[in-house]
Order: sequence, then structure tokens, then C-alpha cells
Amino acid sequence: MSHKAWMKTVPTENCDVLMTFPDTTDDHTLLWLLNHIRLGIPELIVQVRHHKHTRVYAFFVTATYESLLRGADEIGLRKPVKAEFGGGMRSFSCEEDYIYENIENELYFFTSQERQNIIRYWLENLRAKQGESLHNIHFLEGQPIIPELAARGVIQQLFPLHEQRILKRLMKSWVQAICEAQPLDEICDYFGVKIALYFAWLGFYTSAMVYPAVFGSILYTFTESDQVRGGELRNWGQPPHLGATRISPVTSTEEFYYPPWKRLLFQCLVSLPVCLICLSFVFLLMLGCFQLQEFVLSIQELPRIIRFLPKIALAVIVTACDELYKKIAYWLNDMGGW
Repeated sequence: MSHKAWMKTVPTENCDVLMTFPDTTDDHTLLWLLNHIRLGIPELIVQVRHHKHTRVYAFFVTATYESLLRGADEIGLRKPVKAEFGGGMRSFSCEEDYIYENIENELYFFTSQERQNIIRYWLENLRAKQGESLHNIHFLEGQPIIPELAARGVIQQLFPLHEQRILKRLMKSWVQAICEAQPLDEICDYFGVKIALYFAWLGFYTSAMVYPAVFGSILYTFTESDQVRGGELRNWGQPPHLGATRISPVTSTEEFYYPPWKRLLFQCLVSLPVCLICLSFVFLLMLGCFQLQEFVLSIQELPRIIRFLPKIALAVIVTACDELYKKIAYWLNDMGGW
């Protein structure tokens, strides 16, 4: 089942990590794993939920604020220190928790990414005892349970959930904002450093391209109406263009001439719509292939080679579209009088 459907079923923000199971999972497997998590990781709060449409079970996993503080100490999570204690960043310590900024605020001390990292660290380090087994799966002593069950297909997916409160704030301050600086600090806190660095670079690149774009537009405007400039290249072996004939002011020989107003009319009424249709077609095909890939990956019983078919289909479609669009481009070029 798609993780997008599960994200819509979350009734509260009291869930950081979601663990889903195939629809064929029996009660014994669910109870066995639930018991091991609750005994092996008492810091976690696990709720068992059932998706009403597909009848698939899932574990909604979170932790209390005090447990997260101990987890931050355990993994050495770096947090900002108050200015009166020297400032900067330091690995979190429960013994000196009073020195960290926003320690009194349970809602804002940890970012959603930090909460999820702590919980996933606990889950992935849940170890099996000697002689433990689940059905035909026999664990070695000290072997991580969650990764093994995920590799065997017993656990279908293990992924973090979005925090709708922060997403709505980012939607207003980032996605819907026009001509405003990107909230890079908020992006970093929510999505992580790598994503924030990417959008910081993308913003700088976009801003840097404004100046050459303006200069190029001005240059294009003034050179577009110069028909003599294009006529100088006519004798380089290019095929003749469509249009009326006239005497060339450069070579004094008869040539095809395409009026600028006809060219502009063709570009607006034909070239632009055709290009938009081609782009939309490719986008929809790519989106369909991605959805098909997600559907195929959600079916554990399929052979491994079948999971690569959507990617292969996308590569074939892109190659075919490339050849088709090349012919369309040639036709537009000839008809447009370029």
C-alpha cells in the first residue's frame, strides 16, 4: 500500500514513525513484534492502527519528551547552547540539559527530523536474544530485528511522517511566497542540511541568472528584427524556407522571405501550443511511470526483475519521444520561417 494513503489516516501529530505490514500478516506476527518493541524499547509509545479500506495494520510510533531527551544523549545529538553558557553547538547531555536553548519548550526543542532520527535509531537497534525465532525466521544472538524483518518482507515499510503544522507554515512562507527570501533555516530544521543546501544553491543560481537573462532578452529583441543578419547565412547549404520570394539585399538574388508578423503569429498560435502539449505529455507519462513504480514496489510477491520494468518503460518512452519531438521540431522550424 502507498505510504501516501497512510499519511492521510494520521488523526494526530502524536506519531513520528510509521511501520506498515502486508495485508497477509497474521495476529501472531503483530503481537510478537509489538511485545518485543515494548519490552526491548520501553521508551517508545506504540499504537496499533488498522486501515479501513485495505485492512492493513500499522504501528504508530512516538516517544515522550523525557525519553527523547535520553535518546538525544545516547546518540550524541548536537544542539545549540544558550549564550550565557558559551553559545555554539554541543552534544546533548541530560546532566546539563539546562544549558541548551529552548530546553523548556517541549514543542520546539526537537525538530521533527531529530525526533524521527532518535526513534529510528532505537528501532533499528532492537536486538534478538539467543534462540529467538518468528515462524521460519531464526535470529542470531544480537542480530537487529527490525532490519531483518524488513528485508524478509514481514515489515512492508518504515518511514517518518510529515508534521502538518510545519508543512502549512512552509507552504505560506516558502511555496506560496513571491519575491521573498527562502526560509532556509526552517527548511534545514525540517528537511535536513542536504535539502537546505540544495535549495540555497538553487536560489543563488536563479538570482544569478537574472542579469544574463535580462541582457539576453534585450539583445534578442534588437537582433530579431534584423533580417539581413539571417540572410548572410543563406548560402551555407541550408534547405530553403517557406515563404514568398524577393530579391535579397545581400546577394541580389531571388530568395524566400517570411514576414516577421507571420512568424510571430505562427509562434503564438502553433509553436507555443505544440510545445506545451509535448511537455504536458512527457510530464504525464513520467508521472504515470513513477506511480507504477510505487505500485510495483508495494507488491512483495513480484519477482525482482519485474520491479525494474517501470524504469525500463520510462527509458524507452523518453527515447521514443526524443525521436518524435525531433521531427516535430524540424517541422516547426520549417513552417515558422526560421
